[in-house]
Amino acid sequence: MSYDQGDPNRPSDEEILAQKDMILKQLLSPEARLRLNNVRMVKPELAGVVENYLIGMASQGKLRSQITDDQLKQILLSVQQPKRDFKIERR
Repeated sequence: MSYDQGDPNRPSDEEILAQKDMILKQLLSPEARLRLNNVRMVKPELAGVVENYLIGMASQGKLRSQITDDQLKQILLSVQQPKRDFKIERR
């Protein structure tokens, strides 16, 4: 159910997702796109952050070529929160 009937010029959520997908297809190599889709299945929040980061970088003109799988791995590592290690001592 959509309640966005106030502004007819505003694109729908489906249109926004389609535009985002088209931009990401241009920015990412096929391997990187596959990796991002796999990440999206497991951690949708992380995938969303990375997608917004990539689109932002592209809109600023900072991306000159397609992002490879290795470059995407580095971006994912830099965006991800560090894991906490728990040490359990038995006495």
